[in-house]
Amino acid sequence: MRHNVDFILTDHAKKRLAQRKIRVEWVSAALENPLTTEVDHNDPELMHALLYVPERFKTLRVIYKDTTKPPYIVTAYFEEAKSYEA
Repeated sequence: MRHNVDFILTDHAKKRLAQRKIRVEWVSAALENPLTTEVDHNDPELMHALLYVPERFKTLRVIYKDTTKPPYIVTAYFEEAKSYEA
């Protein structure tokens, strides 16, 4: 499956993706077709897009600045998979 969502990775995000072995395709998939999205609790300009990644048996949380076009990816990390209702 090919994802064509435009976004910009901040330097911090590039480092974290490499450290955490997160594929850029997963980030794109999270933005294109998230399980759910949430507004950040501390910064209303930031959004969280969540995507279940079966290869990791975990949920990927991508935090991005929604007020820019294309969006800026701030960071991404895995968390334990939960049941999310849209």
